Amino acid sequence: MVFVDTGGWIAVAVTSHSLHELALNYYLDLVAKRVRLFTSNYILDETLTRIRYDFGHTQACRFCALYEEAEQQELVTTLWVDAPVTKEALETFRKYSDQRFSFTDCTSFALMQRHVLKEAFTFDSHFETLGFLRQPQHLPQK
Repeated sequence: MVFVDTGGWIAVAVTSHSLHELALNYYLDLVAKRVRLFTSNYILDETLTRIRYDFGHTQACRFCALYEEAEQQELVTTLWVDAPVTKEALETFRKYSDQRFSFTDCTSFALMQRHVLKEAFTFDSHFETLGFLRQPQHLPQK
């Protein structure tokens, strides 16, 4: 089971993204292995907003199609941020003043803990800070 973060979705969906090939290959490998994928409604919001602002409406619509196809094929399950998750996320946000966690990050952490998800498809090192495994592990050297 793998939680897909905003960075993973963006890198898969946007062909001009510097990590597109790596992300797409990793995503296709997960799909081929029928790994259960999870994301959240907050991640969808953040992903669509970032793609729309950074790459344009057409690219954002391409992501919509990718996500809807994955959902129809039951490859991805969307977890919803409700009041208890929001409360946990706010506690995490306040607790880690020394980190640059976004509130969406904190909701992801809460959801991953609640659903016992240990791996995240992300390029965000914040997940490692809280003990989650960041995938793919082999990032290109800069």
